Amino acid sequence: MRNLLQFIRGSRDSHRAEPPSLIIIGLGNPGPEYAGTRHNAGFWCIDALAKKHDITLERRHRSAVIGEGDIESSRVVLVKPRTFVNRSGAAVSYLRARYAVPSESLLVVCDDINLQPGKLRLRSRGSAGGHNGIKSVIEAAGSQEFPRLRIGVGRPPEGTGQIEHVIGPMEPEDRKVVDEAVERAADAVACLLSEGIDETMSRFN
Repeated sequence: MRNLLQFIRGSRDSHRAEPPSLIIIGLGNPGPEYAGTRHNAGFWCIDALAKKHDITLERRHRSAVIGEGDIESSRVVLVKPRTFVNRSGAAVSYLRARYAVPSESLLVVCDDINLQPGKLRLRSRGSAGGHNGIKSVIEAAGSQEFPRLRIGVGRPPEGTGQIEHVIGPMEPEDRKVVDEAVERAADAVACLLSEGIDETMSRFN
C-alpha cells in the first residue's frame, strides 16, 4: 500500500512538474469598480476561456488568481493578475518562477485603444506600443519575445483623456461589440494551441 501511495504521489508530482504549453495572462484592474471598464478586456477573455473549457480559477497568490486545465489537449494556465494593470509584471515574475517557462510560453491578452472596438490583433513579439501593462510584463520577463493578443476598445472621444477612457464606463453598443471580440479572442487562443501562431494570425487579425 505504501508503495502504491508513493507511486500515485510521484505521478501527481510529475504531472505538476511538466511546464504548461501556454500561460495566458489577461490584463485588468482588480475590484468591482473596474469590472466593466475597457482596461479589463483581458480579464473578460480569461473568464470566457474558463467558461468555454471548464477551468476554475481557484488558486490565489498575492500577485495573481490562477486556474489550470486543458485547451485543445494542451495544458494551460489561466491568470488574472491581482495588481493594477501597470504592475502586471509582478504576476509574470511569480509565474515564470513557479512554472519554469520561457517568455515565449506567455500569452498576454489586453485592451488596445489604437484598434477599433471589436478588432483583434495577435503578434508573436514586439514593443509595449504605449500599453503600460505590456511594458511591465516586458520588464519582468526581460524580453519582448512573447505573444500578445490585443482587443480593440477604440480611442477616447475628443475632450476625454486616455486614462479616463480606459477605466470609464462603456456605452452599451460598444460593450456589445467588445464582448463579441472577447469571444473571438477566446477562440483565437484555442486556435493558437491547435494550429500555431501563423495560422491564428491569418484567421483572426
